[in-house]
Amino acid sequence: MSELIEKKYFQDYMPENVCFGCGINNDQGLHVKSYWEGEESVCRWDSEEKYHGWSELMNGGVIATLVDCHCMCTAMAYAYRQEGRALGSLPEYRYATGTLSVKYLRPTSNNDTVELRARVLEVKGKKTVLKCDFYCLGEKTAEADVVAIRVFDSSQDGGGNVFKS
Repeated sequence: MSELIEKKYFQDYMPENVCFGCGINNDQGLHVKSYWEGEESVCRWDSEEKYHGWSELMNGGVIATLVDCHCMCTAMAYAYRQEGRALGSLPEYRYATGTLSVKYLRPTSNNDTVELRARVLEVKGKKTVLKCDFYCLGEKTAEADVVAIRVFDSSQDGGGNVFKS
């Protein structure tokens, strides 16, 4: 009998997040949901017609946004994992994009589930370097090199929430 493992989505541990890509509190957002699968973080996402570029193809900016948010949340979750802490525990960390370089390898269907797989390559201080592969129907359609910068650490900022206005 196989054991059912509950996925812990990183974004569920980011209270008051209103980001268009990954914010759980943005009703109009993309609702990126990322989780660990071994040493990689995974996101599976289904598009809508409004996110097409050309007919039946996903818009490149949407692809970049998915990669960006998936990787920022991966950097956060990785930091917690490296410290042996549960997601949502204190201190709270948040990351912002330092660089995002997307290479589009082939058109991506806007009608099928896409899968993003990111892995951390290196951490230097507040900087986390990641690689993200973007798949559709089992074929890699894009890849990205990403640098995430830790821009918030609640232990240094009096415990405030970076998502609160």
